[in-house]
Amino acid sequence: MIRFGIVGPGRAAARFAQGLAAVPGSELAAVWGRNPERTAQFAQRFSVPRSAATVADLLASSIDAVYIATHPDTHAGLSIQALAAGKHVLCEKPATLNVRQLEDVLSAARRHDRLFMEAMKPPFFPLYRKLREHLQHDPIGQVGFVRAGHCDSTIAPDYPLNFPELGGGGILGIGPYEAFLALDWLGPLKRMQTMGRLSPAGVDNFAIFQTEHERGMAQLHTGLDLLSRGDALLCGPLGYVLLHANWWNPTRATIHYTDNRTVTLEEPFTHGGFNYETEHFCELIRQGKCESPEITHALSLGMAQLLEQARTSLGVRFPGE
Repeated sequence: MIRFGIVGPGRAAARFAQGLAAVPGSELAAVWGRNPERTAQFAQRFSVPRSAATVADLLASSIDAVYIATHPDTHAGLSIQALAAGKHVLCEKPATLNVRQLEDVLSAARRHDRLFMEAMKPPFFPLYRKLREHLQHDPIGQVGFVRAGHCDSTIAPDYPLNFPELGGGGILGIGPYEAFLALDWLGPLKRMQTMGRLSPAGVDNFAIFQTEHERGMAQLHTGLDLLSRGDALLCGPLGYVLLHANWWNPTRATIHYTDNRTVTLEEPFTHGGFNYETEHFCELIRQGKCESPEITHALSLGMAQLLEQARTSLGVRFPGE
């Protein structure tokens, strides 16, 4: 039995708790949040036996792993603290604010011989895996172009993405998914061009970043004050794949081939979708692994590099950088 503690009982944590209930051999044993009342409500909702008074209290309990779902500004410090306490860490995306912080976290994971994984869910969804398998026997050729992006103008003014002190902005709030897709299909980043505009508070309200990778190019966008579709496109010489919205919770893909064939793949997800990455994480713990072969440390560093380069080129700096 792998016992989890949650740090940050917000919306992502609720989906994590929902998914964890469907993962065999795991349980939610403790939760901590800065707001005691909200933490108590979360504990009651998901039948969590322990509401910790402090992070140290949570880490001193008999848990095996921590799921960190706080704002990005605290990810690095909390991850390092948990790893030093001997806990495995599944940390919400983005793993940290920048590359330097992530390097410190990965160094702590190696030093304490514990598993650290960024919670990047799309590759574990049944549809994404089904698509990979389909393209093995009915290929579109080497993917050479990726288009992905999402803008959400329904975000409220008091939402955390609007505040630089919390690591806000569309690039860090939405961009990790787009960065993952580009790196997953096209390989490491070579160069980037970025355009965008900032909010009065100094976070990116809209950004377009065109990237060149080892195996192709990508056109990505994020935004907080416009509305756009959340689909994605993968293009090869023999056809293209349309990942239907919302592609980061993928359930449907349409593949168009040069011979005029069209293939549609459909695969629903269950229990909120967080269960797939969590089951993978638990299996890694049982195998004694300190790194995921799916969301490798190199991939997380690549995502961090892409996102940091995109936002800093627009002049977005966070306190302390």
